[in-house]
Amino acid sequence: MFRIQKYFMVLLSLVAFIFIVAFQPKTEGNEVLTKEQLGEKLFFDPILSKGMAISCASCHIPAFAFADTAAFSIGDKGTKLPRNSPSLTNLSGRTDFFWDGRAASLEEQILGPLSAHDEMDLPIQEAVERLSKNEFYSTAFQKTFKTEVNNKNVLSAIAAFERTLETTDTPYDRFLDGDEKAMTEAAIRGRILFIGKGNCATCHSGEDFTADRFKSIGLFNGKDFTDSGRYKITSDSSHLGVFKIPGLRNVAVTAPYMHNAMFKTLREVVEYYNTPDKFVKNSINRDLSLGSSLNLSDGEMNDIVAFLEALTDDRFKKNN
Repeated sequence: MFRIQKYFMVLLSLVAFIFIVAFQPKTEGNEVLTKEQLGEKLFFDPILSKGMAISCASCHIPAFAFADTAAFSIGDKGTKLPRNSPSLTNLSGRTDFFWDGRAASLEEQILGPLSAHDEMDLPIQEAVERLSKNEFYSTAFQKTFKTEVNNKNVLSAIAAFERTLETTDTPYDRFLDGDEKAMTEAAIRGRILFIGKGNCATCHSGEDFTADRFKSIGLFNGKDFTDSGRYKITSDSSHLGVFKIPGLRNVAVTAPYMHNAMFKTLREVVEYYNTPDKFVKNSINRDLSLGSSLNLSDGEMNDIVAFLEALTDDRFKKNN
């Protein structure tokens, strides 16, 4: 079973790489790739995993806002990872990365899965050596960076590509620009609830609907829910069960939800926030803003979901 699974992952990575090569500009002769184009090639290439079984795109699927549709992604050796893979869209303005905030830049974030034993398992120096021996990449890095492949420019190239994944072509953005028909009536009502009664904007604020802060929403009790989140990084007891507040752009196409992938739909997510005690008993360190029910009706919860769906960029709409 493991062998079949691994071969399947290799096939998916190769298909993704062939796709991106086929549809981007040719780079033969003296043509020089931009840093972003070079990073895009690396993102889709399984050359960056030890067994060449996966690429970055294996866990961050372009069609789904660069998130994973599986609850837990599968690493290079077939290992199931412990947390859900989040979307990579709209990260250029972020200050902390990963669910526990252990990285402070996109470059540092890329280094994590690249070197992690259960993920790509290719320490950066090994990645540099492998790329240096590859005729295409050796030449491409010389042309793009005017130097040989090195730790810094590998991370810089991939980060540059990830910074291009900004999305603003949504019904919500068009509504803000004055198109009153861009959002449905339900989504318009949902926006008012999101800001007001639902209290969602307390945490999900700003252009990308994240305050770049950390909160405990009650998904830790030390028994049934044991991922202590940011506490693993800081050893600060006030951080038990605390996780980074994710942005909500394109959230409708990035199911399942939460770090532990416990919710399959946005409706389930809203239901949790409405009455968290029905889902997790005796949660530890839950934020005071979730101390009691929001008393949202079924119709109001549906309206909030409609608003969240209006945050989907047009390029992902077919998956919504």
